[in-house]
Amino acid sequence: MTSTHAFWLAGRQATGETSFDVTNSWDGRLVGTVSIPTEDQVEEAVAAAHAVREEFAATPAHVRAAALDHVSRRLLERTEEIARLISAENGKPVKWARGEVGRAVSVFRFAAEEARRFNGGEAQRLDTDAGGTGRLALTRRIPKGVVLGIAPFNFPLNLSAHKVAPAIAVGAPIILKPAPATPLSSLVLGELLAETDLPAGSWSVLTVPNDRMPALVQDERLPVISFTGSGPVGYAIMDSVPRKHCTLELGGNGAAVVLSDWASEQDLDWAASRIATFSNYQGGQSCISVQRVIADTSVYDRLLPRIVAAVEAQVTGDPSDDATDVGPLVSEDAARRVESWVDEAVTAGAKLLTGGVRTGSSYAPTVLTEVPAGTDVACEEIFGPVLTVTRVDGEAEAFAAVNDSKYGLQAGVFTHDLRTAFRAHRALEVGGVIIGDVPSYRADQMPYGGAKQSGVGREGVAYAMDDYTYERVLVLTGLAL
Repeated sequence: MTSTHAFWLAGRQATGETSFDVTNSWDGRLVGTVSIPTEDQVEEAVAAAHAVREEFAATPAHVRAAALDHVSRRLLERTEEIARLISAENGKPVKWARGEVGRAVSVFRFAAEEARRFNGGEAQRLDTDAGGTGRLALTRRIPKGVVLGIAPFNFPLNLSAHKVAPAIAVGAPIILKPAPATPLSSLVLGELLAETDLPAGSWSVLTVPNDRMPALVQDERLPVISFTGSGPVGYAIMDSVPRKHCTLELGGNGAAVVLSDWASEQDLDWAASRIATFSNYQGGQSCISVQRVIADTSVYDRLLPRIVAAVEAQVTGDPSDDATDVGPLVSEDAARRVESWVDEAVTAGAKLLTGGVRTGSSYAPTVLTEVPAGTDVACEEIFGPVLTVTRVDGEAEAFAAVNDSKYGLQAGVFTHDLRTAFRAHRALEVGGVIIGDVPSYRADQMPYGGAKQSGVGREGVAYAMDDYTYERVLVLTGLAL
């Protein structure tokens, strides 16, 4: 995994004049060297995508579906290889990387299924008023144009899949820009797309550095932008192109609420296990990882020691080891930031119950209580293996605590009461409410996105397909209805 990797330009491999190295954050070894497109090569890719947009939109559904099915099958066949690659470039424990490949398999399969039934047309009688006599409206969805997909480092394959697969399904050309820290799995995705019969120019994977992203964002030939990443970058993109369609999947501050009826020994063991696992999976580098636990006072004293024990049971170490639960963060700088935030909270009065130690790019799974309001750990997305636990008195106070955040991606509510579940669904200012589990649950076919500063729009294959298209109405006249 140390050879130089070409990028994909309009469906073919190409190399530029410069390159950059991808290193493993666990041991610093070189994983691969990646070629960087020149400005002329980027222009060629954009021009090709723009030129092919009408042809691609007219591509028969079975051709697009067959390509998507092919990618899904090939990902499945190469699961172990790709999982090892994700683990090497990202630092993700290999068992979680296998899960990511499996999710990408599903995303492309879902997209193939949706491509076959998408855009069938909806007929509407217009003779409900006299002026519409003999008229029938037929509505279809048409691609808005070329999609610029900007993927993050934390799920380098699956979040690339969530941009590429819906675009292919609707016949929209796409230019994928992977994160510079983790481009290799996206380049493998290019290998699989190159095995299909999709039109030349309908897709590219361009490994451009972040400082060249603004030029792509501003290009008028790329009217749709799908971005996953940090809030400041996402909103800067949207503000810079107010006339473009932007889907932004941004940060979170995921809360797990444990209410008074979740009180049996089995209930609390389950909640503690799920909280510990999903505050630390991916090293906490997931927008819907558990960052806040909000526990009713009636269960708090029994739940807290269970959480601490379950967090301490997480196996940390080499991400290539099947036994490892928690690997390093994506870089030592990321680990240093997490360290500084925890130190700030402890200095301000928070109690450190476990963890709080950095070793290179790794940060020990950490539990804090009594975290003062206004600290970064309390207010921001920490994007690391750190968990805060807060005591509240009753449902209303718990829901208010969830909403006391500028973020609103997903929340988990541990309750057995169906009426409480519906009240949570109504009251919580988030994009998704997960009952009986942590906020970290996501099925790749469901609508996924946030409220407040957690983003704009929704992913999930069918929902992204709607996002990439617009409704066009055909009115037929003089019909005997």
